Amino acid sequence: MFTTHAPHALRFAFGTLTVLPVRVTRWDRDAARGGMLVAPVVGLTVGAAAATGGLLLLALGASAPLAAVAAVAVPAVLTRGLHLDGLADTADGLGSGKPAEDALRIMKQSDIGPFGVLTLVLVLAGQIAALAQVYDGSWARGAFTVTVSAVAARLALTLAARAGVPAARPEGLGAAVAEVVPVRGAVAAALVVAAGAVAVGGVAFGPGAAVRTAVALGAALAVAEALLRHCTRRFGGVTGDVFGGLAETTATVSLVVLSLSPG
Repeated sequence: MFTTHAPHALRFAFGTLTVLPVRVTRWDRDAARGGMLVAPVVGLTVGAAAATGGLLLLALGASAPLAAVAAVAVPAVLTRGLHLDGLADTADGLGSGKPAEDALRIMKQSDIGPFGVLTLVLVLAGQIAALAQVYDGSWARGAFTVTVSAVAARLALTLAARAGVPAARPEGLGAAVAEVVPVRGAVAAALVVAAGAVAVGGVAFGPGAAVRTAVALGAALAVAEALLRHCTRRFGGVTGDVFGGLAETTATVSLVVLSLSPG
């Protein structure tokens, strides 16, 4: 079934998760299911573009921090800042301490509150600092790190769209993709992504990198799962903003762990 609707799945994934000119031809649950299952493919594309941006600046003589800024900026541009906006709104909703209905209303407002601003500053600073450290040691490791973090961020969306995780609202992107992915499908996607990333890391950089990649993915997805459970309890389910917050959180944790010294 998935193979039959693969084009629709890819259209849904790229059309909803990026600004690329892809026309989504189907918005039904089957297309959403396929789209969320292939979300890591979107991450691979975004990650490759981000890695290219960073490497281009390094080749032109830019410093590692400047290359890191470029690599962090590319995903933001390709998503029109959607995930960063979701992170800020989720932080405002959680930080408000209000009941679910009021917190959701705060998250829908167009402005960003103090919790959102602080979270954005810390997350972006952490991403840039971690990536600058990696680029300073190896351009190849930097490209690998950027790509893995982008794939992991979208894998977190696949896992968050699994059955048993309800939508907090009856409308919006969160409602469109909530509970569309079977648990087995989500687990299978996680295993495929992890196996691929660990294998590439091991072949390219040795056994230590393979272990570090596995630890980074495990830590990032564990933190994302904790955040997902907390948001589900606080808001009664997931929203598009929560999905964005999960993506940025996963990317940040994976970047930080992968930036640690290989010893």
